[in-house]
Amino acid sequence: MQIVRVYAGDDGESHLEDLTADQFSAVVNNVGNDEISLGLRVPGWSEGYHTAPRHQYVLFMEGGAEIEVASGEKRQFQPGDVLVAEDVTGHGHMFKNLGEGRRVSLAVPLKD
Repeated sequence: MQIVRVYAGDDGESHLEDLTADQFSAVVNNVGNDEISLGLRVPGWSEGYHTAPRHQYVLFMEGGAEIEVASGEKRQFQPGDVLVAEDVTGHGHMFKNLGEGRRVSLAVPLKD
């Protein structure tokens, strides 16, 4: 299992950072009041540069995905992996599905 944080740096660009389970435990204890959402993305789905819609963590449940930031750094996600999305400002990141199947994920809101 990998836990990755995407955040906006002082340069206005999104950056990726690996988190430990201990670091993630602090995130989990900061759950917000918005609704938890289930995301279903069809095979071949992709999205150009965008910011996170809110502070949230995303648990990948089925299928694979890849995130890319402007520096060209990429990370791939499989079921059981977690993305902590904090880049609600700035240039944002790109996302795409990997493989032939759909992607199912669960997005849990965090307090700002």
